[in-house]
Amino acid sequence: MIPLSFAQQRLWFLDQMEGPSATYHIPLAVRMRGALDRAALRGALADVVARHEVLRTLFPAQEGTPHQSILAEEDVDLPLPVIPVTEDALADTLGELAAKTFDLAHDLPLRATLLELAPEDHVLLLVVHHIASDGWSNAPLMRDLGIAYGARIEGGAPGWEPLPVQYADYTLWQQEVLGDADDPGSVLSSQLGFWKDALAGLPDEVSLPADRPRPVVASYRGATHTVSCPAETHRALTAL
Repeated sequence: MIPLSFAQQRLWFLDQMEGPSATYHIPLAVRMRGALDRAALRGALADVVARHEVLRTLFPAQEGTPHQSILAEEDVDLPLPVIPVTEDALADTLGELAAKTFDLAHDLPLRATLLELAPEDHVLLLVVHHIASDGWSNAPLMRDLGIAYGARIEGGAPGWEPLPVQYADYTLWQQEVLGDADDPGSVLSSQLGFWKDALAGLPDEVSLPADRPRPVVASYRGATHTVSCPAETHRALTAL
């Protein structure tokens, strides 16, 4: 069995502890105006999922220990439901779809929905669970989807070479390099020992003053605030 990377272990643990949550969803919404070939888009999504194993990976557990279960390309069915929507309801609909949770043991970590505002006005919403992707991965994901769609509307398939490394390869390399936490001579054991010593004696909760008390249950609510800073400060931040 292929183990989870340490980053995936953290996300799997949070999912088990808190229950299904949208906290670690990565939503990507793309507005597309003009003629849209839906069959080509479905084919392009299938091409991308076939190219990137992590997008067709499930995370079941055996005796409490999770592992990566990579589905074969022919066993993957990524639906692309089409939902009519008005401009006024678009934002709320995107929010509701982005908040729909994943069952990591049984669901693909990628979900796609096409919202139709008009015959030549659509929004493609992709929602990826953080256990399979991150912010840096958004650009190659959308790039590959664009390449595949371009090939599909021409009646072909993308002519890309197979990826030399998949995420499962990285996971196995990481396990080999860091070793086992129970092995006193491993890199992982050494690093854990360092941080246990460095953080020993710290309080469970930072005692700095805050605007409001910490809630018993985290709400994950947030807001956006716009601020300005002088050019000199900006240059210093950029340099840092």
